[in-house]
Amino acid sequence: MNLEMIRNYCLTKKEVTESFPFDEEVLVFKVAGKMFCLINSVKPFYVNLKCDPEKAIELREEYEEIKPGYHMNKSLWNSVYLTGSLTDSHIKEMIDNSYKLIVESLKKKDRERILGS
Repeated sequence: MNLEMIRNYCLTKKEVTESFPFDEEVLVFKVAGKMFCLINSVKPFYVNLKCDPEKAIELREEYEEIKPGYHMNKSLWNSVYLTGSLTDSHIKEMIDNSYKLIVESLKKKDRERILGS
């Protein structure tokens, strides 16, 4: 999966915005103002994604290209390096999980608006 595919996939999610709040190299995706995905757009290409702490450790142990989140809370975020060995579906699953974790942490009214409940 390349950066443009990841960008397009993130933008399919409800109420997602994109911006460059830090610099011109890191594209940030937010839902209801909270970050769920950061893309480093210069080499080495990687994506920072939020993750359950136990699952984050499992993924790091299973995949060489998944490391503790660069410049992030290392227990809650993973940096996923786009070296080509992870499948598109696996990367999408990690994006979905990150988005879900953020939506679940929102205030009830925001969560219900986004989930349509």
